[in-house]
Amino acid sequence: MSSPTGPAGLPVRMPRPRQSGRHRRPEPLAAPEGAPALVLAVPGEPSAAVRSLAEELVSIARSELPGLEAAIGFLDGDDTEYVSLTGVLQRAAALRVERYELAIAAGREVAEPEGPAAVVVPLLVGPNAELMARIRQAVADSGAPAELTDVLGPHPLLAEALHVRLSEAGLARADRARLFTVTTAADGIVLATTGGAEAVQAAGITGMLLAARLAVPVMAAALDQEGSVASVAEQLRDAGSAQLAVAPYLVGPELADGLLDDAAKAADCPVAEPLGAYPAVGKLVLSGYMTLLGISPQQQGVPVR
Repeated sequence: MSSPTGPAGLPVRMPRPRQSGRHRRPEPLAAPEGAPALVLAVPGEPSAAVRSLAEELVSIARSELPGLEAAIGFLDGDDTEYVSLTGVLQRAAALRVERYELAIAAGREVAEPEGPAAVVVPLLVGPNAELMARIRQAVADSGAPAELTDVLGPHPLLAEALHVRLSEAGLARADRARLFTVTTAADGIVLATTGGAEAVQAAGITGMLLAARLAVPVMAAALDQEGSVASVAEQLRDAGSAQLAVAPYLVGPELADGLLDDAAKAADCPVAEPLGAYPAVGKLVLSGYMTLLGISPQQQGVPVR
């Protein structure tokens, strides 16, 4: 059987026919041409460690959606070493205009830009009225056409991340199905967050998912409310838990220095690390962006919200 040939008689590479049926492979997912930039809004005091964490999360998002244009904006940035959220949004808007003008100058037929130049994703797992108000103000101050997504949680992937952080600290078994025990495993978890009563209520949803994974009671408490963590720890002890642990329901940058350690000492509990750059956090950052734009994950490993 002959194969198609080109002008020089060389074989022509033909596109592989798309597999049909229910088990066909999904089409590779990529960012649509001209899609707005994903801007990760990072709260808290900027530092080299915080920037590294944010860059790792952005890298995870880019790996899940090739072609994604992404940037980091610090809520408390100084526009020198750490670029502010307002500054990043202004740059995104200016870059879009510049690209349009260059295309026109090159004689290309392109539509005038419309819609958001950026989608802002807050690096927060739960509601925080104060920080969200500041993020909205930074978006407004930029004057850039931008949309703001919701926070990352609650979500089952965050319960998974909490479980992993507890197991890394030796405070939970990595897998309930394994036939080994961790002598330091906690029999009660205080899920500590910031953002007030609304944040505690939202954390409780993820807490129920974590409790199902660990088969131990989990109760949420407010780190930014004095005595809340110690009070919840006492409730767990009164209910029969003897070996408690504190699990921070936080990414990390939004946490004030010393707040977590002070609360854990007051409750007399060991504490796990914050969620940090756990891969699921990066996937949820991308999920918020895609959901707002109506981009289908097409079973590419991106969680559906």
